Amino acid sequence: MAPRGALIRRPIQLALSDSKPNANEKRRMGELDDLRQSILAQVAEYYEKAHSARPFEPGKTTVHYAGRVFDATEMEHMVSAVLDFWLTAGPYAEEFEKQLGAFLGVREVVPVNSGSSANLVAVTTLCSRQLPEGLRPGDEVILPAVSFPTTVNPVIQNRLVPVFVDSCLGDFNLNVDQLEEALSPRTRALVFAHTLGNPADMDAVMAFVERHGLLLIEDTCDALGSKWDGRMVGTFGQMATLSFYPAHHITMGEGGAVYTNRPRLAKIARAVRDWGRDCWCGYDNPVNGKCGIRFEREVPGIPGFYDHRYYYSEIGYNLKLTDPQAAMGLAQMMKLPEFIRRRKANFAYLYEGLKPYQEFLMLPTWHPKADPSWFALPLLVRPEAPFMRHELTRYLEVNRVQTRLIFAGNILRQPAYAEIEHRAVADLSVSDLIMRGGFFVGVYPGLDQPRLDYMLEVFARFFDRL
Repeated sequence: MAPRGALIRRPIQLALSDSKPNANEKRRMGELDDLRQSILAQVAEYYEKAHSARPFEPGKTTVHYAGRVFDATEMEHMVSAVLDFWLTAGPYAEEFEKQLGAFLGVREVVPVNSGSSANLVAVTTLCSRQLPEGLRPGDEVILPAVSFPTTVNPVIQNRLVPVFVDSCLGDFNLNVDQLEEALSPRTRALVFAHTLGNPADMDAVMAFVERHGLLLIEDTCDALGSKWDGRMVGTFGQMATLSFYPAHHITMGEGGAVYTNRPRLAKIARAVRDWGRDCWCGYDNPVNGKCGIRFEREVPGIPGFYDHRYYYSEIGYNLKLTDPQAAMGLAQMMKLPEFIRRRKANFAYLYEGLKPYQEFLMLPTWHPKADPSWFALPLLVRPEAPFMRHELTRYLEVNRVQTRLIFAGNILRQPAYAEIEHRAVADLSVSDLIMRGGFFVGVYPGLDQPRLDYMLEVFARFFDRL
């Protein structure tokens, strides 16, 4: 059975790799290629026997809020990468950068090992001393109080001061009407996520950041494929981030990416990701590097030349992904348009099915210019409802329908953030309401019609008891 999709394979390394292969070497290469094809065919057979879908049993089979959706293609890609034994980022990672960049319509994609790392790399990049206009310790960064922790954490870790604005009921995004109130002479940037794939009001956001000359990072970890007025979210600011955790639109198991249209920022981001080293030569390059000056770098006070691969221009980390992960990502990219279509369809079906319960549940809203690639369907138990959120979510969970809360709620209520240096606009009362009553259920592509119908049936049973 031939593997599906375009597999990238390194040439088989021979003992005399610089020599023209002789007849014996060609025969050996052919035998190895035949063996590879046999292995991949068995991988596909294994998938069919071990991972093919099992029948759904209402009340017994868990209806997940999210999860990995894959077939034999992902497994074949990953095994092919392992057979090449290129364990760090390599040919698959390079191709993944190109394909993801083409989908997003951006010049530069910097893959990393998680969405959290992507946020850390993006904020740290904008703090680089190579950027005269960059962020500096003590500068203020505006964020919504309803945030995922690792959207906020890089701001704190880079010794910046978070300034929290409230969120809005309905779309659960930052309240753009509070941005001017949040502004101070120290304000330098705005960082926020498009909540659960629902685009924030980018007209208002861009008017604000352009009016005051601010930097912007869009966290699109939950919003791959979402658009505002026909334009991909993540392409409005200086940088944006993605996550490829199994719950997200595509997965590598772990993984993430920073993306930008600014090559200078991408170069700094790669340095931050790659231990802080200045070298940008990539996955495979000649001895003297693509730059041609690998051994011509000078370090002040040190006689002679210093290898550019050990020349550090940033304080960085090792946050790279691996080639087997990227191989899986390439297979997922083939499915991404269908994944997005199914997420939208599942959202629409559940949204219509939950309309009868609007007396008790606030359904999500979205702007007319927004085209969400939904991560999930957010709901809010109204304060006047005759039950509390935990009663509903417990009932759903007991009946095997998974739920999750909306990030950290008002993050300042969380123990880890109780004593951080910060400012807050007003009383963040909506953030508290979301923390009290907000939750979401899944719309991911692994939900078929029987599962969707079962979810609505469980909701109906709960409300019938009231």
